[in-house]
Amino acid sequence: MSSFAGLRLAESALSAARAGMTVTGQNIANQATPGYTRQRVDQVSVSAPGQTGLWPSGLGIGGGVGVTGIARLGDDILDARVRDALATSGFWVARATAAGQAEDVLAEPTKAGLAANLDRFWAGWSDLTNTPDPAAAQVVLTNASVLVGQIAAGYQSIAGQWSDLRGQVDSQIADVNAVAGQVATLNGQIRDALQSGRNANELIDQRNVLAQQLSTAVGAKGSVEADGTLTLRVDGNALVSGDSSRALIASGPQDIADGGRIGVAWADRPGLAVSVTGGIIGGTISSLAPASEGGTLAGVAAAYNETAAALATAVNDVHRTGVTSSGAAGGDFFSVAGAGPAALGLGVVPTGLDDLALAAPGAGAKDTTIADRISTLGSSATGPSKTWSSFVTGFAVAVAGDRQRADIADMGAVAAVTAQQSNASVDGDEETINLLTYQTAYQAAARVLTAVDEALDLLINRTGLVGR
Repeated sequence: MSSFAGLRLAESALSAARAGMTVTGQNIANQATPGYTRQRVDQVSVSAPGQTGLWPSGLGIGGGVGVTGIARLGDDILDARVRDALATSGFWVARATAAGQAEDVLAEPTKAGLAANLDRFWAGWSDLTNTPDPAAAQVVLTNASVLVGQIAAGYQSIAGQWSDLRGQVDSQIADVNAVAGQVATLNGQIRDALQSGRNANELIDQRNVLAQQLSTAVGAKGSVEADGTLTLRVDGNALVSGDSSRALIASGPQDIADGGRIGVAWADRPGLAVSVTGGIIGGTISSLAPASEGGTLAGVAAAYNETAAALATAVNDVHRTGVTSSGAAGGDFFSVAGAGPAALGLGVVPTGLDDLALAAPGAGAKDTTIADRISTLGSSATGPSKTWSSFVTGFAVAVAGDRQRADIADMGAVAAVTAQQSNASVDGDEETINLLTYQTAYQAAARVLTAVDEALDLLINRTGLVGR
């Protein structure tokens, strides 16, 4: 073994300890950085240099330590679980949020809800039956106007919410395209870094954060390729592959009254539909679907239309059978516009007591048989109130189901993120201990270097001088 081998050994120990302190400092500096994954120095012991010759060479002491790389302590499987969990959570949270906002519009079962106003409307007819005077008639007409206005306002609120979410789909698709382009750029940089032997850990962290955003938004599923790039797929087709990405576009109705389903397709192949079944965009599109396909908002709008139509039909059918105080045949109580949603086309025809057909034909001017029959529509098993209450009950169950699924999915996402962070996040106490360990190692290596230097000084400068 060379007399100078100790210098090389001590120098390698100094370099390894210095690298360890630097990486530990990087971890501490990024302790609060979103998406950062802790790193460690990979070390390997260096064997003694090979020797050849006819005679034994004595002890073969190792050549110190070598730094082979800086490991990123992440887990691709845990990262994939996080992306899947975020895709599921994003879908159900979007649905639950839309359903919750629609439920707020209904305001059931409160005094401000449509059911309460329907009850007041029927009660007004009952009062008019007992006291057929102008004041009671005005109460009926006022209640009818309030009812018409509430149905229209409720429908318009739902239509406005639908339009807002429709605009969000276009905005979110644009964001997805932009983020996918960023992931593709990072893929290229990571591949180049790995192929040239450079460290790409921080680039991988940035890419993972963006990939999680894509999973949350559109339910993208990812897999790490052999060259280090991340392929992200939507509906089985690559959204990002290598250093290239594809753009998505949204199409379909722009207004709730238009009907139809919102579709997503590839910008370069508009005829190829993309089934988005995860993420916020998938949940939003599901909420915007037609009522026949389980669309939350379209279902509420359809209920307003059905209730408006049932109200007009039921009341008009009875009101037409009566006569006014002057003996004229009763006409329609509610008017319904021929075009457009029934909820927006509902109106009140009579303007006062003289226009109301309260009496049965031939029963006399004081008869209120027709008013009594209208008042009983509120308790009819097939009447407008039953139509609305049946919808509200079913809708409440559906909203509760969406919220429960959202809570479960959210708990799953939290569990996945917790598992990922327990493996990848920086622990301040652990890093402090590592820093002290590397610092102590550096001091010890420096002491070794000093000892070897003193031994060489004695060997070179003092051998042969002893005893002179």
